Amino acid sequence: MTTDRREHRASLAARTFLVTGAHGFIGAWIVKRLLAADAQVIIFDSSADARRLRLIIDEAEIARAKLVTGDITEARALSPIIEEFAVTDIIHLAGLQVPTCRADPRLGALVNVVGTINVFEAARQAAGQINKVVYASSAAVFGTTDEERPVTERDEAQPTTHYGVFKRCNEGNARVYYLDHGLSSIGLRPLTVYGVGRDFGLTSDPTKAMKAAVTGRPYHIRFGGRTDFQYVADTADAFIRAATSDLTGAHVFNLHGATMHMSEVVAEIERAWPDARGRITYADEPLTIPAEFDDTAIRAALGPLPTTPLAEGVRATIERFAELQHAGRLETSDLDQ
Repeated sequence: MTTDRREHRASLAARTFLVTGAHGFIGAWIVKRLLAADAQVIIFDSSADARRLRLIIDEAEIARAKLVTGDITEARALSPIIEEFAVTDIIHLAGLQVPTCRADPRLGALVNVVGTINVFEAARQAAGQINKVVYASSAAVFGTTDEERPVTERDEAQPTTHYGVFKRCNEGNARVYYLDHGLSSIGLRPLTVYGVGRDFGLTSDPTKAMKAAVTGRPYHIRFGGRTDFQYVADTADAFIRAATSDLTGAHVFNLHGATMHMSEVVAEIERAWPDARGRITYADEPLTIPAEFDDTAIRAALGPLPTTPLAEGVRATIERFAELQHAGRLETSDLDQ
């Protein structure tokens, strides 16, 4: 282990992270990475169901984190937790995704906007105890674009879904919390994140196709074209790097992985699991969000970030699905279309 990695690990071990929505896909991976670095982790989620965590770490590791269940829409849900556990950092991922926000915009606004306000209020009321708030924004703050170039933070946000509007609102509110109260924050905009545990929403389809390959089932990915794929371990590490940075102010950054056509993703799945050849198909329609992000800004602010090549990320995901399948622990109900 290099000196820099030892120092980073020691820094994490001295901190206590409150991770909201930690039983979700990205949240579970953030918990995994934090626990591996000996950080103190407080899980806050509306559900006690740790099924996604169990896909990637064992019960002994899970037991090292403290679990608090609660409702992010309740104004005072987080302040007692911050005080009791001496929380130093907040990584906020609790939220409802596109399908739920489309079906019930009012509920989506309560969870995604009011819930985020509650996180910032709790951090503000902690009177300097919280280093900063790091929160999940989304590529959905942008609408479709006809331009071929990667999208930067300077491009105009024109969301086409309630979910995207809610995320854009959170970015604005984060800025006001810094202007009014000096509370620093970093919002990160992932695009198409894949890996074990991704099981909900349209952009979960490539991960589901990897699972279907292992189980011998055909699978149709409901979108195509080019999009920006990021392996979930890299996404988790970006959130942790943001949380532990010395950056002050209210920042929002795009995340970038590997921009690939869906045909290339299918080809990597077939390379990693040859028996799947010919069973994975995809639609011609691209996503209604940008195909590629420019991540120059976050790398300039935070330094080098991990980037797992698509082939390596697909292989790691499929190998873990195969291990779970062999152990009789691979849930496949999400493959029903």
